[in-house]
Order: sequence, then structure tokens, then C-alpha cells
Amino acid sequence: MFVSIIGTPQSGKTTLFRALAGTNANGGGNGHPSVRIEVPDGRVDALARIFNPRKTTYSRLDVADTVAIREGELKNETLDTKSLQQIRQSDAVLAVLRHFDNGHAADPVGDFGRIREEFILADMVQVEGRLERLRKQNALKPQPALQQEQALLERCLAHLEAGSPLATLELSCEDDKKIRGFLFLSRKPMMIVVNCAEDRIAEAESIASRLRERLPGHIPVVAACGQLEAELAAMAPGEQGAFMAGYGIAESLRGRILRLAYDTLGLISFLTVGEDECRAWPLRRGMNAQDAAGTIHTDLARTFIRAETVSYEDFMRLGGFAGCKKAGVWRLEGKGYIVQDGDILSIRAGN
Repeated sequence: MFVSIIGTPQSGKTTLFRALAGTNANGGGNGHPSVRIEVPDGRVDALARIFNPRKTTYSRLDVADTVAIREGELKNETLDTKSLQQIRQSDAVLAVLRHFDNGHAADPVGDFGRIREEFILADMVQVEGRLERLRKQNALKPQPALQQEQALLERCLAHLEAGSPLATLELSCEDDKKIRGFLFLSRKPMMIVVNCAEDRIAEAESIASRLRERLPGHIPVVAACGQLEAELAAMAPGEQGAFMAGYGIAESLRGRILRLAYDTLGLISFLTVGEDECRAWPLRRGMNAQDAAGTIHTDLARTFIRAETVSYEDFMRLGGFAGCKKAGVWRLEGKGYIVQDGDILSIRAGN
């Protein structure tokens, strides 16, 4: 899963990237630095202590910095192609809003409105371009599939022209699939960080609360001092506890964002265990056992027979697979079984 960090100029988004990356990597410019972050999971740790595997692997989240978004760049397509493509290909975006002084008055709510407007305008340009071609094609030789696409995109355009992001447009599952390939910016899941100065955290928390109330679709909003969080991320693990206690930081921004990203993207983790590897695998909520098999390897989905499964809680409570079988909670499930968070799976597949 891939998240792009976005923000207006001097919002501190690169500092936030460093806080998440745990390094002093330089962001911005044309480098578009990215980092793969392991998602901490105490269940994997506990299972690794039992199986003592040769390898322990956690779910991972890719996070990338981008160049700052300036007014008109997305609508006029003047944002460099690599940055625009990166944002479009993201599974979600993390918007950084400035709430600290840098010679200009801080306006986090206004900055969010400007970013959302840029996304809406960029999508309008994309929809209008496609509609122009569809109207010409349908005028020359009407085709049912193209007429349906035209009607759907006209709905999208009307919604955008009303100033609303496509994330708030109700679509059927079928229509959602039809527009997925456009990679519309205003339909992407979003998270927000109000990035504040060290002495303005209380103000930032109040702004975050107001934004949560106003925004549709339950967009998660958190407040944090990016500079403090970047300093924390650069410290050795043994030094972090005292630093957090000194500044009253209950949980690092990195930990909060990882949890928010899982929730925002609708992810769960299923687990696989053994002497070779104990591993957490990300899976979209509502997917089935065959989907989980495909996450491990495409061949496993193709040759899927059934899945052996037991919940992590039952496995730990009953002392392993033998106890689970004796208690009747170890099961064989077919391809349609909806995988639950914390399921320990073993896939049976044919040749």
C-alpha cells in the first residue's frame, strides 16, 4: 500500500516525511524520496517467540514525499509529471496543513480548502477531456458501453462543478470499478495532519477537532509538531522514551499514522506461521480466503483448494494448533470465507 504526502509550500510536509521515515532523508525537489515502513504488530512478535522462525516479516506501508502543490498547478497540469503520477497512483494521500509562523499567517483550514479545490479542478480537466472524446465517438457511432461511460462521467462532472470531491459521490460498486482506472485525485482516501509549532499543540488540536466535524466521509485528522516528531524519529530507541515523556507525547506520530492508514485504507492483517517465517499480510477488509492466497502468491489463488484457519486469540488461549483442534476452533474454509483480522491461515493448493 502506498501513501503520498502532500501539502502547500512550507507546510512542513518534508519534516513530516522524516518523522515517518525515521531518517534524515531529504524530501521535495525531483528526488521524490520514499520509505517502506514496517507496521508494528505484537501478534507477529508473540508468534515469532513460539516458532523461532528464520525470518520475521511485518506488514509494510510505502510512504513518499512530493513537491509542494501551488495554486493552479494541477488544473493547468504544470505540476511535474512524476509528482502528479505519483499522487494519482497512491492508495491514499496524507495532507499536511501548516499551523506555525514562517512570515505568513497560518491558515490550515484555508490550506485544506485550496488543496481540495486543486484536486477537484484537476479531476474536472480529466473528465472534460474524456467526455469530449466520448461525445464525438457516440455522435459518429453510438455504442452502449461508451454511452454508459459518458452518462457516468457527466454525473461526475456535475458533482465536481458543484464544488464537491468525487469521494462524496455515491456510486454503485459497478460504477466505482468503471472509474477506478482514472485515478481521480478527489476520490482518494485522505488523512490530515495539522502541523504545528511546539507551543501551539492545544490550538492545533482544536483546529483538528473542527475539521473532523466539518469534513465529509470521516476523514481522520490529527495534530502534531512535525519538528519534535522528526527529532524523535532520529533518536536511538533507548532515548525515545525519555524524550516522549518530557514533551508529553503519548504515542509517536509514526505509530498514529500507521494505524490511521490501515483504517483509512480499510485494511486488516492475516498471519502465516512456521519455522521458515512468521508474517503479517495486509488484506482489504471483506476479502476472502482465495484473495488472501493471492496476496501470498498468485499461483496459490489459481490452485486454491481450501484454507486451514484459526484466530490468533484462540491459538494463544489454547496453546497452539493441537489445543485449537481439540477445542473445535481449528477449521477448514473454502475460497469464499471472509478473512478476519488476526486469522492464522495455511493455504492448501493443488498443482
